[in-house]
Parts: sequence; C-alpha cells; structure tokens
Amino acid sequence: MSDAFTLYQVLNAPRVTEKTTMCQEQANQMVFRVANWANKLQIKAAVEKLFNVQVKAVQTLRVTGKTKRVGRTEGQRSNWKKAIVRLEQGQTIDFYTKS
Repeated sequence: MSDAFTLYQVLNAPRVTEKTTMCQEQANQMVFRVANWANKLQIKAAVEKLFNVQVKAVQTLRVTGKTKRVGRTEGQRSNWKKAIVRLEQGQTIDFYTKS
C-alpha cells in the first residue's frame, strides 16, 4: 500500500457530526467513512501516512442503508463501512483549519 492513490481509496471522507465531534474531544477518536473492502490494517496505515499521526486502535462497523420511499416506489440507500480510529495520546487531526 505504498501508492498514495490507494490511501485515498481506503479513506472516503471524515464523518463530522455532533456525536463524532464529542468522540474527538473526549476520547481522542476520529470517525471516517471507508471503503467496504478495507480492513483494519489498511485503515490504520492510511490514517498514519496521510495525517502523520500514531494510531492506537481501529474499530470498524457496517452501516445498513436506509429504506426510502418516493410515492409508490421504494428503494434502499447503499450500505457503507465506518471506521472509528483511536489516536495515541497527544496526537490530533484538525479538519477545521485552513492550511
């Protein structure tokens, strides 16, 4: 996984919500939307290389897509995978400041 392109394929986007912001402030955890095929080792390597931080642990879970209805037609959103990354003490990732 030395190619930077594959690193960006593993991490799709950070999840920025009220709940994930509280996790970041209280437990030093970051939450990312990741590729469905990515495993914990690939996620850890991608976060460490892209953000220059030390990762302590990675937890993953699959989020089931919601069933949505428009008129008589019913469909379902795609399932996706979420990764909760716990950083080492003193390490931070800041998505809010311009660089």
